[in-house]
Amino acid sequence: MTATAPAAAPGRRALEAQTRVELLLTLRRGESVLLTFLIPVVLLAFFSNVDVLPTGDGDPIDFLFPGVLALAIMSTSLVSVAIATGFERQMGVLKRLGSTPLTRRQLLGAKTAAVVAVQLLQIVVLVVEGLILGFRFSGTSLGLAVLGAVLATVAFAGLGLLMAGTLPALTTLAAANGVYLLLLLIGGMVIPLDELPGPLRTVSQLLPAGALAEVFHGALGGGDVPGRALLVLAAWAVVAPLAAARWFRWE
Repeated sequence: MTATAPAAAPGRRALEAQTRVELLLTLRRGESVLLTFLIPVVLLAFFSNVDVLPTGDGDPIDFLFPGVLALAIMSTSLVSVAIATGFERQMGVLKRLGSTPLTRRQLLGAKTAAVVAVQLLQIVVLVVEGLILGFRFSGTSLGLAVLGAVLATVAFAGLGLLMAGTLPALTTLAAANGVYLLLLLIGGMVIPLDELPGPLRTVSQLLPAGALAEVFHGALGGGDVPGRALLVLAAWAVVAPLAAARWFRWE
């Protein structure tokens, strides 16, 4: 015990220090942060008041709030992390970090932790907006919603960092936005999974976006939370970061 603690302390301090740096860099990217916050807010307000989506017979906000919350987590964890890290890699920033004692796992962990901090603010903003627009929490499984959010954040960040650490920056930019658009359409966030064709719905339920949407709709809307959805998120939360740590390259 006594030998392990001192050995682990430098690694923990390096992780904490890099997390502070990543959070500061994220907040300095004002335009990116603004878009990250603004897009979900605008989508929620617009589609809650303009009835163009097949959200069922109830109040559109009841379906849209959990879906847009899931969309915000995906946007911040996947797209923002992938694009920012991809260009850091292209400009040689990560190469210089690679020459320090900081390990790849510590870098990936710091970036994921910074994402969590930004998402906490994002969730607060969306919850306030949702309440103003008339959403009422009817689910009793808020703990499952939090668990789903954590698992999804780790999974999406892992996927984003895998892209950024293996692909050229411009390819990462295109891939991240392409995946975002695809999952937006088939992930059950703005269009109910029940409206999708059977095979496509099955594929969506196996993806982290569809699984997160199912968890949020059940936990926040008074329905059931499928155990399968949590297992899917847990699997992605393990596989994606491990793949990123395995294949991530500094340059």
